[in-house]
Amino acid sequence: MEDQVRRYLEKAAGVDGDDKLPPKLFESLVMSGLRVDLVERGRVVCSMNVPPRLLNAGNFLHGGATATLVDVVGSAVMFTVGAPLVGVSVEINVSYLDAAFLDEEVEIEGKVLRVGKAVGVSSVEFRKKRSGKIIAQGRHTKYLAVPSKM
Repeated sequence: MEDQVRRYLEKAAGVDGDDKLPPKLFESLVMSGLRVDLVERGRVVCSMNVPPRLLNAGNFLHGGATATLVDVVGSAVMFTVGAPLVGVSVEINVSYLDAAFLDEEVEIEGKVLRVGKAVGVSSVEFRKKRSGKIIAQGRHTKYLAVPSKM
């Protein structure tokens, strides 16, 4: 399972080195440079240095990029406990608590809160790697595709 989760995150981050525009441009735009540091059952830890393309008008990490990472990392951590790779986000919320600036290293930790037969819930926390200060906290609720009995 660890390899499957790692491949999912690294593929979305464009780790394969392909310079062409990827089919999932939005995820690749946000996730390029994401490093997968740890994958274990119920927990995924990634890190990245904030790149110029993800800065907002205030010159810090854009809230939309943060929300996208809650979506993708929050989904990936559900896979570590056997959730299906197909599903639909039902709710994503993010509390923005501080700013991360250009080239600042950020740690992103996803944890499974619950994965049932049809719904999964994860939390994703963003911290400044150097100080451990929390930048944002997100929660992702996802409807998990239930296999048909037909």
